[in-house]
Amino acid sequence: MSGINGRPLGRRTFVLGSAAAAGGAALAGPLAESASAASFGWSDDGSNYVVDTGASLVFKVSKTNGDLTSLVYKGTEYQGYGGKNSHVESGLGTSTVTIAQSGTTILISVTYGTLKHYYAARSGENNVYLWTNKADSSVTATRYIVRVKAGLFLNDEPDSYTYAPTVIESADVFEKSDGQTRAKHYSKLRVMDYNYVGWTTGSVGLWVVRSNHEKASGGPFYRSLLRHQSADGGGLYEILYYGENQTESERYGLQGPYVIALTDGGAPSSSLYAGTLTTSWADSLGISGYVSTSGRGRVAGVGISGRDTAYAYTVGLANSAAQYWGSARSSDGYFSVAGVLPGTYTLTVFKGELAVYTGSVTVTAGATTTLNTIAIASSNDPSNASAIWRINNWDGTPSGFKNADLMTYAHPSDVRAASWTGNVVIGSGTETSAFPCYLWKDVNSGIIVYFKLTAAQAAAAHTLRIGVTTAYANGRPQVVVNDAWTSAVPSPPTQPSTRSLTVGSYRGNNNTFTYSVPASAWLTDTSAYNTLKIYVASGSGTTSFLSAGTSIDAIDLLA
Repeated sequence: MSGINGRPLGRRTFVLGSAAAAGGAALAGPLAESASAASFGWSDDGSNYVVDTGASLVFKVSKTNGDLTSLVYKGTEYQGYGGKNSHVESGLGTSTVTIAQSGTTILISVTYGTLKHYYAARSGENNVYLWTNKADSSVTATRYIVRVKAGLFLNDEPDSYTYAPTVIESADVFEKSDGQTRAKHYSKLRVMDYNYVGWTTGSVGLWVVRSNHEKASGGPFYRSLLRHQSADGGGLYEILYYGENQTESERYGLQGPYVIALTDGGAPSSSLYAGTLTTSWADSLGISGYVSTSGRGRVAGVGISGRDTAYAYTVGLANSAAQYWGSARSSDGYFSVAGVLPGTYTLTVFKGELAVYTGSVTVTAGATTTLNTIAIASSNDPSNASAIWRINNWDGTPSGFKNADLMTYAHPSDVRAASWTGNVVIGSGTETSAFPCYLWKDVNSGIIVYFKLTAAQAAAAHTLRIGVTTAYANGRPQVVVNDAWTSAVPSPPTQPSTRSLTVGSYRGNNNTFTYSVPASAWLTDTSAYNTLKIYVASGSGTTSFLSAGTSIDAIDLLA
């Protein structure tokens, strides 16, 4: 997996996606076994089960509700802000909590109705392993949140509330005095981009290492809440199901392990990463829904032909019960997706984030399903169509358009955003960078694209295509050519019903709108610019950046 690398910067806090920045700092995990493991064990203080990992970590779990009530690393308490514990959702309530030790492993089991949650400790490790099994919709459980005391880590990241006192949207998007915006939703990262999130002072690191997300939803490109900081502390999340701009139904079953890892400032050990972590020690613990490595299978493809080598390709597997993904090798498209639960899956090949191939594959426990070369048909990649002009390339994202990168970690009103208005001239060389990544009915609807046609081109009808990646409040494009021809209002495609464009996410359902423009709409004067006006149509939404809107992938006029 790719990641975001960083280096300790004094007491600067940051998110890391891989262990590349660990340097010589001590690691958490099996590689960091402590000589003090002789103290490994557990006790009962009356209210909590107290677990000493035998390394530098002691943690407590409430016997009443399964909350994590204390997280002490090298004598410093890290748990808690605002009087709150760490827990599933906002706390489960009265639960059945038990503890058992099996050799070098301690397991705490929490049962609340149909939900089961687990904490595990291994002798000599500064880690807490967690699993959550949500069996059905009877219990609300969409996250596990590690609540961290205020003042232990610096607090001015893109998701920080501390220096952003003014609420500008829905009580969860804030503005600083300098005009920069902050929200817990702004992570920059897709699920496939990170292995862990957290903070470091340079001498202490506190991280949540994500699970493989096989029972989560949204696929490899999904963006969700990862962490936040406020005046009274911070939160690190493992998202079990996140509804914001979600494209899939909730999946049920066991999620994990995900890991709370404490280090001496460096990244958590790569041995803890999803796809790398082996938990054979957990095979016999009796965790509900647990499937060992031997009960899983693998899918391997010898290659993918028909690729555009300028783009990364990802292979995704999904059915109603689970999801997985893996990167295709740039040289030949070889891919391997391991640790897959048995079943039949839809296999999708993505160019960037655009689906260009779908098929079906069946996975069997203990076996590898080997696929011959997957051929992407030329017609499946819209970039292969001959175009008179094209703004951006088709890859399923608004990347390259104006403000596109900023919108994954800021509100559209952010002072750093370039003007959302302004028209575009084909042939200027700035067609893509000048075109806004998002269009809203109340902000920049009616943007104009200027272009010239040859006499032969103007004498023929042409197809105009506009690709979108998501929409808010059913926003969709309606076009007017030369103020003489107006398209019908297209039907809205299926898109998430929640906020999207203002909470750092363009990832919805890709859709291509096509418009058959008659020859009579074009100007016959080849020296004159034709005009294409793109409006946002919808009767939904409110005002400004919460009016109906849509995110753009590419626009082209076919030859």
